[in-house]
Amino acid sequence: MSVTDKIRNTQTEALGQIMATNSKSELEKIRVTYLGRKGKINELFNQLGSALPEERKSLGQQLNEVKNTVTRALENQLVQQPETSQEWFDITRPASLPAQGHLHLLTQAIEEITQIFEQVGFSRVRYREIESDWYAFEALNMPVDHPARDDFETFYVDLPKSKKGGRVVLTPHTSSGQVREMEALGKPPVRMVNIGKCYRPNYDISHTPMFHQFEGLVIDEGINITHLKGTCDYFARQYFGPKRVTRLRPFHFQFTEPSFEVDISCGVCGGQGCRVCKEGWVELGGAGMVHPQVLKAGKFDSEKYTGFAFGWGVERVAMMRAGLKLPDLRLFYSDDLRILNQF
Repeated sequence: MSVTDKIRNTQTEALGQIMATNSKSELEKIRVTYLGRKGKINELFNQLGSALPEERKSLGQQLNEVKNTVTRALENQLVQQPETSQEWFDITRPASLPAQGHLHLLTQAIEEITQIFEQVGFSRVRYREIESDWYAFEALNMPVDHPARDDFETFYVDLPKSKKGGRVVLTPHTSSGQVREMEALGKPPVRMVNIGKCYRPNYDISHTPMFHQFEGLVIDEGINITHLKGTCDYFARQYFGPKRVTRLRPFHFQFTEPSFEVDISCGVCGGQGCRVCKEGWVELGGAGMVHPQVLKAGKFDSEKYTGFAFGWGVERVAMMRAGLKLPDLRLFYSDDLRILNQF
């Protein structure tokens, strides 16, 4: 058989095998058989040395054309007939699921605080983040010259004043919801816990310009300071555990009389004193008996009804939670996954 016949037969044989194959592994075997270093086409190139000198150029061109034709046929067949039928896949194998996120630590704290108070009859509410000066200060018995109403202590919004409400502010405390709740209900009893965002221009290890508070308000006949203390103790036991210690310090708030600040032993240092607490105690927030002027602002009879109120920071109580040694309140708002993944 002449070299020309061998070349023609090799091309026909290779193309026939390629067209009859639907397996990637089989196509790879065909490639090695015909195009490999010791393949049939290279063997034909080696035989050109025995051909007549005048025929070598023509035979070499024919072999190169065969090589290119077989290469293109292999490539087309790989695209048109990918291997599927001979590949085995276990459909019962568990899938690799994407990582799941979780609620932010502050969201978890808000949900738990809500549940604790709902168990003793409080209703969860939420009032405005943009408030009027009247609800934020005036209705809470805070005169025009009160320091809290200074531009350095409150974020005022550049909007026109209203006749009743006065200037517009970013709500500085959830206490602004007290009179709104009285207006909404119209008459006692009141048992609300108002949880929302507040804004004050402070930024340090224990303050952020935006933070969360939860405000408790109870108004009815015969409410006295023992109800306030019992409620504070109940929350402390439920949220912080039986080993944490709380204390009441006499204080002054315009909207309560008498007034107290509620402290809890520091959860970072165990009450020994550290850069967070300074002296072993951390202030959770204020509390006291609702001032008669506030009851009057809500159109409640201050001679017949009494009540208590408290306002604590969500970040503060979460920071002091047993087992959570968070040295900087600003870490709550970090986007560092090394922090977020812990919760």
